[in-house]
Amino acid sequence: MTTLNGLPAHILLVHAIVVLLPLAALLLVLCTLWPAARRKLAGPNAVLAVLVLILVPVTTDAGEWLERRVAATPLVRAHTELGDTAVYSAIAVAALALVVWWRHRESAFPDEGGPRRVLRLPAPRRTLLAPRSTPVTIVLAVAAIVVAGGATYDIYRIGDSGAQASWQGQFSATPAPRGGHR
Repeated sequence: MTTLNGLPAHILLVHAIVVLLPLAALLLVLCTLWPAARRKLAGPNAVLAVLVLILVPVTTDAGEWLERRVAATPLVRAHTELGDTAVYSAIAVAALALVVWWRHRESAFPDEGGPRRVLRLPAPRRTLLAPRSTPVTIVLAVAAIVVAGGATYDIYRIGDSGAQASWQGQFSATPAPRGGHR
């Protein structure tokens, strides 16, 4: 993707990443720590995180297209290098969001310790992610907080470097004169 409505696609797509990746990270933490949020938001957040994961390479590809059409400066190069790290943050958030969703899904299975009929014993269901294990829950919570914090910080750094590359030296500290106003 190169342009949208006459503007470089990157400068439009990047706004989606700046909003949606930290949102998915925040929802990941909420879903990991708060069972009521998990029940309602684990599935939608997994979908959101996967969509962001798909959108990041589209955005970075559009950024590479734009990079070939602007002056090669150290700030642009720094932004481009930092931008390539966004996919790792998106992978981590999406992977953990999927784990939290799957684990919630597994916790919906009925307990195997309940009464069983003598004639028909239900086949035990396997749970891969130990949905009722407190230590696993704690590990996931810590991982979610670390990944969410790291992803948010990564997006901040990438966005700041892009703003520096775009705006440094491009404006005046004093207001420009306006016609007809005093």
